[in-house]
Amino acid sequence: MPVRTAAKTHREYDVVVVGSGAAGGQTAYTLAMAGAKVVMLEAGRSYDPTTETPMFQTSANAPLLGASTPDKPFGFHDATVDGGWTVPGEPYMTRSYPEDDGKWGEGGAWNRNWVWWRSRMLGGRTNHWGRISLRLGPYDFQPRSRDGLGFDWPIGYEDIADYYDKVEMLIGVYGTNEGLENTPDSSPGVLLPAPALRAGEQLARARAKKLGVPIIPVHRAVLTQQLDHETIPAKLHPGDARAQRLLADAMKQRLACFWATPCGRGCAIKATYQSPAVHLPPALASGDLDVISDAVAWRVETGADGRATGVVYIDRKTGKEERVRGRVIALAAGACESARILLNSEGLANSSGLVGRYLMDSVGSSLRGQIPALEGLPPHDEDGAGGSHAYAPWWLYGAQRKGELDFARGYHLEIDQARGMPGMWTFGGLENYTGGSYGKQLKEDARRYYGSFLWISGRGEMIPNEHTYCELDPSTKDRYGIPVLRFHSRWSEHELGQAAHMQKTIAEIYAAMGGAPCTPPRTEGIKAIDPPGAIIHEVGTTRMGKTAKDSVVNQWGQCWDVPNLFVTDGGVFVSNADKNPTLTIMALAWRSADYMLEEMRKGNL
Repeated sequence: MPVRTAAKTHREYDVVVVGSGAAGGQTAYTLAMAGAKVVMLEAGRSYDPTTETPMFQTSANAPLLGASTPDKPFGFHDATVDGGWTVPGEPYMTRSYPEDDGKWGEGGAWNRNWVWWRSRMLGGRTNHWGRISLRLGPYDFQPRSRDGLGFDWPIGYEDIADYYDKVEMLIGVYGTNEGLENTPDSSPGVLLPAPALRAGEQLARARAKKLGVPIIPVHRAVLTQQLDHETIPAKLHPGDARAQRLLADAMKQRLACFWATPCGRGCAIKATYQSPAVHLPPALASGDLDVISDAVAWRVETGADGRATGVVYIDRKTGKEERVRGRVIALAAGACESARILLNSEGLANSSGLVGRYLMDSVGSSLRGQIPALEGLPPHDEDGAGGSHAYAPWWLYGAQRKGELDFARGYHLEIDQARGMPGMWTFGGLENYTGGSYGKQLKEDARRYYGSFLWISGRGEMIPNEHTYCELDPSTKDRYGIPVLRFHSRWSEHELGQAAHMQKTIAEIYAAMGGAPCTPPRTEGIKAIDPPGAIIHEVGTTRMGKTAKDSVVNQWGQCWDVPNLFVTDGGVFVSNADKNPTLTIMALAWRSADYMLEEMRKGNL
């Protein structure tokens, strides 16, 4: 992947993009393909999935059989080459509320303190994510109007529906249109064919149906067939022959998935969506994008007129402070990191006092189960698309309208079941079912139970609250001398109610399948819920709105206080629906970049 050093960059660009993941990749792609001169700053090192992906290495040949370690939390083969829950020399602080101590009971503090995953590499977290690509529905943009909680967006579903189509066609998303409530369909011909459900997923679908839980093919950014490089470029870039040619050439390099290796390792054939595999190649081929890796952006500079003039960053290799100038600055470093940059820029764009405020993550809770009907299946290949093939979108809108639930909003369920490559913990807990066995009997037991375990996870909506936010820590700095973030977090009764309901529902699904949870479901919400930040879906902190008083940016991601400064990542979210946010981040980034291009053409930027 070609990159530049500070010494080889131009004196000034049309746009400086900070971040190279879903938001940064999409922003830079849209701008560069239209001919704007763009420079991208990435805090981590350069990375090329076509040469660095351990697709065919087995767990047997990895340290600890590939199990997680402090420096590789998601396993030895995870695509994150630098970063994780901790980044050496780059701490963050957490602060819980003293008045809550003891209120939550055992484990309360652990479930209350924010945890923050950071990926220091080109492409950021797009190299590691689960690739579930769900659209927000019409309800999700007007939540306060529906139940009086949280805030409404200044835009509606209809404002980004076309951008959802464009992103899905560009990155390649498989799935089906089911016509379910608040679960939008894609336009005809946009989605790729969904892979067949695995044995456990099919059984779960059949039995959950009797409970009223709809299990359908999930939408994921994995190519089940090669993209149509003749028609898609023309649809995405009408009238722009250069952009069409660049995109067509890039699409030809992406091959269909061959169902053999986990997507979390990255993909050398570019079948999965990763920013370095999809967004960056055609943008770099245009000659209008420069990428500077190992560039830790920490401050936006402004001129005497108050407009942004450039970004100051630290070169990780030399430790020197560098800067790059641009007509427009687009922060796309992630909700928390972009807020940190603004706060470190002497509170830039913060006349509302809302930078860092109303931080949200998804509500998470999971439960493992064992299904006797799946024991002893004949050997067969169930690797599939390296993750869930099926999920259950929220189905209880009617019950909520009737007041039958004790929490607002909803969640979806993700089903993980496959006879994949065995790892360190594949047979952990087997003695609970066999009473303990050895030698030949242990091997027979392992074959019998292999593939009979399911893992169902809930992902729910967190309602923004004034007690969950990030700010600069008054005394702690990172190894570059930059003030770090301090997180405050608190769950409401709605999130705790969701988590408890997830546990109950998942246990009921296992029972309907003729099985049972491996451990008793956790019926108390605070014991059921994952820590805030653990789902790695953080959004908010620079929310969009209708006025400068109630928001940081307008509907285009443009800062009210600084018109040539934009935020194009998840920081602009007003609410955090149960749908995974990445697809919406890309759709909004594309929309924002289109607006930048038009305003630059008009001479307004």
